[in-house]
Order: sequence, then structure tokens, then C-alpha cells
Amino acid sequence: QVQLVESGGGLVQAGGSLRLSCAVSGRTFSAYVMAWFRQAPGKEREFVAAINWSGTTTYYADSVKGRFAISRNNAKTTLFLQMNSLKPDDTAVYYCAADNTILVPSRTQELYDYWGQGTQVTVSS
Repeated sequence: QVQLVESGGGLVQAGGSLRLSCAVSGRTFSAYVMAWFRQAPGKEREFVAAINWSGTTTYYADSVKGRFAISRNNAKTTLFLQMNSLKPDDTAVYYCAADNTILVPSRTQELYDYWGQGTQVTVSS
């Protein structure tokens, strides 16, 4: 059984930064494609960023490109999301997701089999 636990969320002013972490346990972390999604109040969950097993390929939603950076440490079985220049529109619950059956990072949340419980990010104006 794979377990994902997010941390690092909180309250920050617009223009500030946060770094989210997702600790993964249970199986071979390096075999998983990983991603971050988010869900704002009253909205559907949306793609934020994804990364391949080696960290050499990353994809971002247009809304976060240039501000957010996804990375991973396979030795520490941890996924990260560095969020800079935060905006009030970034306020959401952020979820990490994992899958070991897809070969490339995907924006499609239905392809990910494992999910964390989420961490709240609130950006004040």
C-alpha cells in the first residue's frame, strides 16, 4: 500500500512563498510519476504540476508556470512544490498524487491511483 502525506501548507501574503512536501512510503518511490493538483472552494480539482521518475521531465499548468517548481528526492522518497510569487487565486487545498503505470507525467487526474489527504494553502491579498 502506498501512502502519501503532504505538509508545508499555511497562510501567506500575496507575493510570498511556500514549499510543499509530499512524503511517500510503501513502495519504490523512484518508479512513480508524481504530480500536484489543487482544489479551490467551489471549484473542481485541477492540475498544477507533474514530474517523471527521474525528475528530468516536468509539466506545469499555465497559471503557475514561471512561479512554481516541482522536484523530487528519490533517496528521501519526497516530492516538493516550491511556490513563489503567490497570488490569492492560488488559495486551495493542494494534493500530491502518484502512479506507477504511466510512463510520462500527465495532467489527467484519473490516471493517478494514489493520493494524499491534502494541505491547505491560503494566500491573503
